[in-house]
Amino acid sequence: MKRTTPAQTVHLNVESIEDDIVRLRGGQWRAVMEASSLNFGLKGETEREAIIAGYAAFLNSLTFPVQIVVRATPIDVDRYLADLEVRTRRVRSPRLAELGRDHLAFIRRLARNRSLIERRFFVVVPAEGGDEAGQRRRIGLIPRGRSARMDEATARKQLTFRCEEAERQLGRCGLGLRRLCGTELVQLYFSCWCPETARVQRVRRDLVEYTGLAVSHAEAA
Repeated sequence: MKRTTPAQTVHLNVESIEDDIVRLRGGQWRAVMEASSLNFGLKGETEREAIIAGYAAFLNSLTFPVQIVVRATPIDVDRYLADLEVRTRRVRSPRLAELGRDHLAFIRRLARNRSLIERRFFVVVPAEGGDEAGQRRRIGLIPRGRSARMDEATARKQLTFRCEEAERQLGRCGLGLRRLCGTELVQLYFSCWCPETARVQRVRRDLVEYTGLAVSHAEAA
């Protein structure tokens, strides 16, 4: 009986997500880091020049390809306001409670006049074959356009090193990087491909629940 290829592999090119690594079809591996943001417009001229110089140094120092992804998604204002209102009620300081109510009123007025957008920034880092793969490709052992397969242990080491290097370089610009774990990676893919559903349905914390059997032998008995 021919085994059916999973839908996520056919449409998303994803074979599996394990720990903090995405395994793609064809033996490719990816790590995803989320970057913090800074308000460039509020910086002084000297600070701006330093940030630009640091970012340029990061790009010039790269010895591997990266993908920079910027996501702009509408904010669930109702959920945000409900959470903020609960926290405002719990504040004991009258002054802080008043500031919380003022902020609530400001957000409500803002939401009536415009769409509120949340921007998130990601850096995607690949694991790939090195000089040995290049030499094998040049002598014809690997077809052009295809990369050499890499085992998981080697891919993990390479991704860890590259993520740490990117974190160190971008740290000079005042940007922090945080590597996404398995559940966060699934949630990111889910929100990209099913944005409407992702707003009301969260991913389970234990990813094994998505791959385990619906009915076990003990339950069937």
